[in-house]
Amino acid sequence: MKPLRRLIESRFWVLTVKEIGQILRNKQLIFLLVFPPTVQLLIFGLALNPDVQNLKLGVVDYSNTPMSRELVSALTANGVFQVDRAPPNEQILGEQVRRGEVTTGLVIPPTFNRDLKSDHSAEVQVLIDAVDANTAGIASGYAAQIINQFSQKLAPQSSAAIETQATILYNPGLVSSWFIVPGVLGLVLNLGSSLVSTATVVREKDTGTLEQLLMTPAAAWEIILAKVVPLFVLLLGEVMLAVTVATLVFHVPFRGNFFLFMGFSGLYICVGIGIGFLLATISRSQQQAILTSFFINLPLIQLSGAIAPIESMPRFFQILSLFNPLRHYVKIARSLLLKGSGLDVLYPEALALTAFAIALLAISTYKFRTQLS
Repeated sequence: MKPLRRLIESRFWVLTVKEIGQILRNKQLIFLLVFPPTVQLLIFGLALNPDVQNLKLGVVDYSNTPMSRELVSALTANGVFQVDRAPPNEQILGEQVRRGEVTTGLVIPPTFNRDLKSDHSAEVQVLIDAVDANTAGIASGYAAQIINQFSQKLAPQSSAAIETQATILYNPGLVSSWFIVPGVLGLVLNLGSSLVSTATVVREKDTGTLEQLLMTPAAAWEIILAKVVPLFVLLLGEVMLAVTVATLVFHVPFRGNFFLFMGFSGLYICVGIGIGFLLATISRSQQQAILTSFFINLPLIQLSGAIAPIESMPRFFQILSLFNPLRHYVKIARSLLLKGSGLDVLYPEALALTAFAIALLAISTYKFRTQLS
């Protein structure tokens, strides 16, 4: 009993009770400590799925016979592939693969049915987008296995076999780093732009210099622009450094236009600065700003497709990811670096990033000006 009594009468116990009381009175801090981890746990548990399912399949069926349709049904029976497009020829199918509209393409020649009936080997061509090396390897293995099983199923009727010619596009060596590194580049840019801009504004609050800005003979937009421009230039330098590391260390190819890539990166820097300024204006301290930034940034990262393929996520999270600016930037980075895509392909992502940048900068600037006034 004496040790317990001594503990209760100690200064340590008094300070502990005082800290508990402060935490309980701070409802916003309790919310940040309880609600965000719960939501993030649900999102990560559902969105991070290593299984590959519902891969978009484009089919060019020149044969158009019951046998060719049965082959397509065999590919889609287990849920790995899902027919999404049926273009008229393989040229359009190849363009759809380049645009990322389909992950896998299947070309069935017009002689498919005749070759099987004449006991000859029938060939089919499989096109695989290998930007995501892991998904491409799994898709290639699944396709070969399913076609082989379908061929064995025909054995009682025919001695013919189906030969698969798989063409691995954009990442012939299935190098995983070619998929991971552009995604990590997006993560670094997102965290850097948002956290640095948040810290810049919050530091003004903590040191009390935000009030001093009110005494300066300058307009609010001048104060805001003076904060944005140095951050923008600094973060562009971070992008160039990251691209240099990606190409020299990981040998990631740069097949697109460099200036277009930097333009898109600058656009996303504006998005990140908008997020950071918005977090800073709604936070009262640096600790609160950091906690809030993790609550915002971690879901953005997990739903961006930078780590796990979006196709593997539940349908709800696939739709939700469309409202994630990082998803659009990661797709732009991979398309420019690995596919050499241009604005004619990436204009939907460009429009989405522009809308996010304008909205976030407008809202954050308005709230920051409100604080200044």
